[in-house]
Amino acid sequence: MDSSLPSGISQAWAALGADSSLLDRVSYGGSSGGLPARLPVMELARATVAVCSLAAAELTSVRTRRPVPRVRVDDEAVATAFLSDRLVRVDGQAWSTFSPLSRFWRATDGWVRTHANYPHHRARLLAALGVPEDIGGNEADAVGRAIARLPALEVEERVYAAGGLAVAARSPEDWAASEQGVMVAGQPLLTMARIDEAPERMPGGGALPCAGLRVLDLTRVLAGPVATRTLALLGADVLRIDAPQLPESQEAHNDTGMGKRSTTLDLTAAADRKLFDELLETADVVVTGYRPGALERFGLTPEALAERRPGLVIAQLSAWGRYGPWHERRGFDSLVQVVTGIAELEGSPDSPGVLPAQALDHGTGYLLAAGVLRALTEQHRTGGTRLVRLALTQTAHWLVHGLTSVPGVDEGFDAEHRLTETDSPMGRLRHALSPVSYEGGPVNWARPPGLWGTDAPVWNGA
Repeated sequence: MDSSLPSGISQAWAALGADSSLLDRVSYGGSSGGLPARLPVMELARATVAVCSLAAAELTSVRTRRPVPRVRVDDEAVATAFLSDRLVRVDGQAWSTFSPLSRFWRATDGWVRTHANYPHHRARLLAALGVPEDIGGNEADAVGRAIARLPALEVEERVYAAGGLAVAARSPEDWAASEQGVMVAGQPLLTMARIDEAPERMPGGGALPCAGLRVLDLTRVLAGPVATRTLALLGADVLRIDAPQLPESQEAHNDTGMGKRSTTLDLTAAADRKLFDELLETADVVVTGYRPGALERFGLTPEALAERRPGLVIAQLSAWGRYGPWHERRGFDSLVQVVTGIAELEGSPDSPGVLPAQALDHGTGYLLAAGVLRALTEQHRTGGTRLVRLALTQTAHWLVHGLTSVPGVDEGFDAEHRLTETDSPMGRLRHALSPVSYEGGPVNWARPPGLWGTDAPVWNGA
């Protein structure tokens, strides 16, 4: 292995249960000044992209029966990709990744962070704080006044009880001492398991590692869509499915919908459920990113999926983990940063701080894709339905406690080198190229994103 290879790559590759000798295939370089932070964010970004690239190279080797291609991780490409949601443009127009009500607020005894990007989360936040929805331009002021009168933990509990999203800022020590924090610290970075003895049934090899594979994408911003966007780059037929009653941002889809198709199905409606079941009958991978319990009520547990479609790869992502008192809570990267103490570590005595990118989302997304790719490799060798699980809090714990920064020279950072443009149904789309790269691998997606939710609920060629 390259003696200068960051240790984070070794840690993540070991968590994936992979052959450590393959790390010899990895090298890295490029300008590393794109994600400045006190915590080792660049190391997390580099490591997660590296193991995803190596997992893709390994699967390519298994399917083509050729040597594992070499992987070159470029720091400039990695940093650009971790900022992809902020760099995407349509006809030159940018979009705001956070709404005016998604921010930090002063409470009586500390700080609160809210998330209200979606209309239903905004409505629940306002209801929990007693702020009328039709208050107009004074909405943010009213929310600020309401929070300023309450202790931070009371705001958190009120808003969560109403189905909204707000968290009290905690120190790393407070989080580590909490019941959920203790349980997170006892978990590995990710888990991979074989849950039955189904025979191997991967389709014949192709030029790309995921060629011929069908992926049901049941995820929402941001980590899950990053993972499935990567599987689409590698040749999978990815069909994203959302509930029609849950709105999605077209602007977010412009970034994470690369290479995919998108449709809506209401799983509570008999006709739509039948369409979903027909898709599942020939799926190879199912990726879920909803909070635990949200999809289980539809009978979509790993055990039920394995019984209906033996040999699946099932990948599950959550914010807080599928255990402990917080396991059913909604969550996003920005909130996990605040609860786990990252905001304090990146902040100042006067105010909390943030990471330079949604690094927990992006990093977990590449780890999730790597987990799927490694599960496919192991399934090709020995069969079995495979289960991969990750959580944003586990990635956060790794960032704070498991990684160290690698010294290097800051040579500057120019994202323009890693951006490209293409025509799309929305207009001229500028987007980041994928940082996942190996010798002979794809450079760009086969298709741009489309209008969210407008594709037919069928597989390509069906």
